[in-house]
Amino acid sequence: MGPELEPAEFFACLREDLGRRRIQRGIQTLEGMRPAIEAAAARDGGGILVGILAQWVDAGFDCPALIERLLARFPKAVRSALPLADYLHLRMAEGFAAMSNEDFDGAAEHFRLILRLQEEVDDPQLFAIVSFWTGRCLRKRGRYDEALQYTERGEHLALSRGYLEMAAIMQVTLSWLAFQKGRLNDANTMLQRAESALDPTDDFLGRGNIQSAYGRIARRQGKYEIAMERFGRAISEFRIGGGGQLPLARTLTNLAFVKRLLAARAQKELDHMAATRRGHAGKAAEGPTADLARELRLRIEQIRHEARECLAEAREIYTHHQNHRGIAAVQITEGFLHLDSGDLERAATDAAAAFAHGSAKSDDFVMARARTLQCIVEHAAIEEQVGHSSDHREAAEVFAREAVEFAGRTENRRLLARALVWQGLTFTAEPADLEAARRCCEQALALLQPEGLERQYVWDDLESLKARVLHAQPVDAVLRAWSAGIVDGESFQQMSERFARIVIPRVWEREGFKVSRVAEKLSISPKKVRRILQAVGRRASD
Repeated sequence: MGPELEPAEFFACLREDLGRRRIQRGIQTLEGMRPAIEAAAARDGGGILVGILAQWVDAGFDCPALIERLLARFPKAVRSALPLADYLHLRMAEGFAAMSNEDFDGAAEHFRLILRLQEEVDDPQLFAIVSFWTGRCLRKRGRYDEALQYTERGEHLALSRGYLEMAAIMQVTLSWLAFQKGRLNDANTMLQRAESALDPTDDFLGRGNIQSAYGRIARRQGKYEIAMERFGRAISEFRIGGGGQLPLARTLTNLAFVKRLLAARAQKELDHMAATRRGHAGKAAEGPTADLARELRLRIEQIRHEARECLAEAREIYTHHQNHRGIAAVQITEGFLHLDSGDLERAATDAAAAFAHGSAKSDDFVMARARTLQCIVEHAAIEEQVGHSSDHREAAEVFAREAVEFAGRTENRRLLARALVWQGLTFTAEPADLEAARRCCEQALALLQPEGLERQYVWDDLESLKARVLHAQPVDAVLRAWSAGIVDGESFQQMSERFARIVIPRVWEREGFKVSRVAEKLSISPKKVRRILQAVGRRASD
């Protein structure tokens, strides 16, 4: 195995460095062994070597292609004669390769087979890593409760060996799971514990993941400036550790999304300034307010430019690793940036491309996010009066329904809540189904239980839905008010027009969507029927 160490001693040193997170020392050892690694894989203990190398690749050494290349040296005919320890490490490496290819279900099957032999083999460190990786696969599939059980088991096994540093890596995942459950205080406590354990080490990957987790929590609380600072620290840690890895790309994407939220917040401020100026039409268009507006516009463009630069680097990394989920995340964030800039066509293209990536891997999380974005784009098209509003409404309804379906297959409450919010907003568009919209609103509220100062962009959309549901009057309430002589200052002509918008679309539906039948039944002109249908967003055709 090495010029000075026997195989067993060599493996023990590599495993000890992993447990203590002495990453740079382990990587230097492996770099010095590169010429002999592939040859060594065919000797006694080769299966154990491949399993240990898989753990080191996960920690930052080389890339998953190395593991796939080594696994090819162990066909089924060879494996039947392997010692049990070699076989288990090979299956562990196969699970890692599947996990790297985003086949999380397949990877979990490899890991579960290993765990079934836990009572037969005395190797807590092996089972700690395998339990942790099983939890990671389940987390990626949105099965958080199961992921929690396996990750806690891995943490317990790591601590039983005295590996506080290895346990810290698992505590970062436990923090993330608490974060998804809305337990932000618990998530912060776990991160602080992990940070204390990893700060003395040179595990830049683990340390960066901690800073990135802090950033996501800050973003959830609406503390965007703090989130950017934390993401910046994470990126620095990743670059010190070598850069180019998937966690760096993920953090760049998260940073870009925060920048997008900052730009959106500034845009709201700019829109408010413009509305105020329109309210003072007699005043000059120039002056301090106009100068401030120009500065704000430039700032918005700068922030969006910075976001696109982050996404470009992230896309390059994800493409190199052929990571579908990551590429889709970049496309979804780019889609929101295009949507914010008013480029609905490019936003729709990005969302569709992201959905294709998610569909290729049967990734419910990605497909739900992409469909939600597509629904939002359709709503923007309705507001901008692009094309036929009825077509956009129908498309939005399909996208929203599928988003809810995909999100419902996961245990991500916020993902499902946002899909429900936009399904509810779709129900408020004409022809409105306010009862269905109200149900969506109630379900989303039940899912979004903010803790402490938590405040996120999902709540802005939810407030819009609540306003529409609460302020909209059901048809029967309108008719009861009129029958009681309550007209709320409306003229008879206005009431007639409103009544026509209530009755004509429903008669049109009953008459098989035939304008001529409605005109004959109500003794009005087909032209008026079409005008009313167009006014409420329905396409009239015979």
